[in-house]
Amino acid sequence: MTWKHYSLEQSAERFDRSQDLTIGIEEEFQILDAETLALANRFEELHTAARKRLGAFVRGELIASEIEVCTDKCSTMAQAESDLKEKRRLLAAAASETGLGLCAAGTHPFSDWKEQRILDTPHYRAVEERLRYCAWRNLTYGMHTHIGVRGHERMIRIYNSLRNFMPHLLALSANSPFAEGLYTYLHSTRAQIFTRSFPRCNIPGAFDGWKEYADLIDMYFATNSITEPTQVWWSLRPHPLLGTLEVRICDCQPEIADTVAVASLAVALVAKLGEMLDEGGRLPPPNSVNQLEENLWRATRYGLEGNLIDFENSHQVPTRDAIARIIDFTGDTHDRLGLTAYISHLSVILAKGNGAQKQIRVFEETGDVGAVTADAVARSRFDYTAARASS
Repeated sequence: MTWKHYSLEQSAERFDRSQDLTIGIEEEFQILDAETLALANRFEELHTAARKRLGAFVRGELIASEIEVCTDKCSTMAQAESDLKEKRRLLAAAASETGLGLCAAGTHPFSDWKEQRILDTPHYRAVEERLRYCAWRNLTYGMHTHIGVRGHERMIRIYNSLRNFMPHLLALSANSPFAEGLYTYLHSTRAQIFTRSFPRCNIPGAFDGWKEYADLIDMYFATNSITEPTQVWWSLRPHPLLGTLEVRICDCQPEIADTVAVASLAVALVAKLGEMLDEGGRLPPPNSVNQLEENLWRATRYGLEGNLIDFENSHQVPTRDAIARIIDFTGDTHDRLGLTAYISHLSVILAKGNGAQKQIRVFEETGDVGAVTADAVARSRFDYTAARASS
């Protein structure tokens, strides 16, 4: 089966040539009216201004009130952090030039999905044609981390165990407890809207090996379920064109310190699992789909405030403790990979709260979803002053 001149065999070869633990981060931002802070359908205008500064690293994502910025392929988290800072600065300059605002959160607290426009491109027209209401309703903004993994069979084995930790990363990054003017009581409304609405957006079962994975993708093409590989929207997916594992479960984060901390834990997990595999160790047994579904629901509903299930021992663990265990589990990779400073910031998130908890606190103090939005915009830390000075 060929994917627009790119075959499954070539995808396997891409993983075989991939470099371990390269890092790429994508952030999906809300485009706002600078005065009302409502979503603004002005992607084309902002994109034109942003491309002058960012080139191909800025692009569209389904709706006209969203813009995505991605880093280059980075060899260290320090490089990724520097890249993110520069790209947010340049995007802020473009937003300032066009009189727009920006926000980094998983959902917009009050704007209505019925007022948003799908991008008028062949790709997104095709997505809308297939998905209709599911596409229209998808006012969500995520953060994706690409992590290089060498070897196509090795990648599948790492993938199988890495699946277990997606609920933990979602709970840590939850940043969307409001939508359409409502306090949803979900800490990640984005996860509920996107992963429960789009097809092929779950975390599938573990694969016996590359062949079982390739056969599934082959079947999707043969049955016209998909027409290109990126229509497999799994919350953790092997990226067939890049030779990476792509962690797609996380809400967009307000501050770069939050983004790189969450991404660093994902990188540390891949590194630890890879080391265990290479040294002949026993990887954590893959959770079943049913087990993952329960923990994903708990992370979606309660974020850091709930419990996750330890399925090996059949008991609940406070989510903060479960995340602390992952930090300990990956501890011997932190210094070697230059992740220590970034992962140390996780203790701040665990102590002071993630984005969802901060939004909820503002609402409890003010009762005003508009105040929640204003606070989310302020915490997104786009440096307009520095951007204007350098543009």
